[in-house]
Amino acid sequence: MADITLLDGGMGQELIHRAGDQPTPLWSTQVMIDRPGLVRAVHSDYFDAGATIATTNTYAIHRDRLVNAGVEDQFNALHQAALDEAAEARTSHGSGRIAGAIGPLGASYRPDIHPELPVSVPLYAEVAQVLAPHVDVILFETVASVLHARAALEAGLTTDKPVWIAVTIDDENGALLRSGEPVADILPYMEGAAALLANCSAPEAMPAALEQLAKSGLPFGAYANGFTQITNDFLQDAPTVDSLSARRDMGPEAYADQVMTWVEMGATIVGGCCETGPDHIAEIARRLAAAGHVIV
Repeated sequence: MADITLLDGGMGQELIHRAGDQPTPLWSTQVMIDRPGLVRAVHSDYFDAGATIATTNTYAIHRDRLVNAGVEDQFNALHQAALDEAAEARTSHGSGRIAGAIGPLGASYRPDIHPELPVSVPLYAEVAQVLAPHVDVILFETVASVLHARAALEAGLTTDKPVWIAVTIDDENGALLRSGEPVADILPYMEGAAALLANCSAPEAMPAALEQLAKSGLPFGAYANGFTQITNDFLQDAPTVDSLSARRDMGPEAYADQVMTWVEMGATIVGGCCETGPDHIAEIARRLAAAGHVIV
């Protein structure tokens, strides 16, 4: 049996559900501004469910998004607020690690608008360096292209923390990134990464991606979303998640079935993404323990 790192589940969607607010391009950042303390509560619930990592609510805190919302002056304060709420939850729980989340520049699932390396690397590095003193891992999420993966890793390696790269894949063909490039095409550029993951894609697509990520020789894993399929119609300029709907067939038991398949493939880092919550993580923890795995 294996040692398994159990990530938390979705943060942004969980905040939206609890707050009852309409999503904006700032997504979970706006909820944090409006309702301080709610992020800590979500982190605490995930720890109580069995997660061993709290993923900071920093996914969407990029200067480009803040400028559009007229709050760029809050760049550092928003990062610190998210870091504080994760740290408070961990202290209250008494154990756990913190992963500093960094989402895509521009918009999620939009590799076509991702900046070139001379622009993107410094922007990602700025965020990574803000997060690094306060986290155990730098986690780049929803990486949609080879260019994005290269920029993320180069930026992450400017810190002294392990860098995890999580790619988002085609919902119908998990061997492809959202850009249409093969997942395998990122592997030559991943020297220095500490783990490779697939995230924010259909659970059924994950095995094809994991087959490719396993070839890196690095720890690998997945955390899928519970959305209905992300279609080309959704991929418009700066889409918000209220344009998507949750699947009705991906409750905790069904989702845990998918996760245990990934573990059987050798995945050692698993969890949930958008539209998964504490109940999903609790069921995964139960299944892992029943199978004899050790959650670390």
